[in-house]
Amino acid sequence: MKIINSVFSFIWETIKIAIIALLIVIPIRYFLFQPFFVMGQSMEPNFANGDYLIIDEISYRFGEPQRGEVIVFKNPQNPSQRYIKRIIGLPGEIIEIEDGKVIIFENNRNWALNEFDYLPEDFRFGDYPKVTLGQNEYFVIGDNRLGGTWRGIVPQENIIGRVFVRAWPFAAFAKFEAPSYE
Repeated sequence: MKIINSVFSFIWETIKIAIIALLIVIPIRYFLFQPFFVMGQSMEPNFANGDYLIIDEISYRFGEPQRGEVIVFKNPQNPSQRYIKRIIGLPGEIIEIEDGKVIIFENNRNWALNEFDYLPEDFRFGDYPKVTLGQNEYFVIGDNRLGGTWRGIVPQENIIGRVFVRAWPFAAFAKFEAPSYE
């Protein structure tokens, strides 16, 4: 009888630990942070195919997405697809890419986006026509401008979150912040 009680006690303790772990992990996984695997070369040289990223889903509940942040979002044409791109244009701006330079038109002035912190010059591509962003719309593009296949306007409601940490490969572990364009 003593063996049965100890086996039952062991099973009960294991079940309690599993339940507590699930009560902690499930809300974190579904409401705060989410894993994401990079597929393809559209974000090279900063993110490679197979990188394992942790996506921060909660920041945009308290603040707006910022220029330069790398985000994961639902494709506006096919919401079952998830993409990773960099925010280049913010709501209300006009964006144009000319000779590989991103030109931003806002408040009756225009300026070229300095991307040298994260983008080598040989990753830039030619021209892209002017795009006018509406309220709650962002213009996104991959860092590998020559190899990326999708770029365009993303409504804010399609944004899942921003890249917070690269967890794998472990040798490339890094936390990510939006670059400063000042």
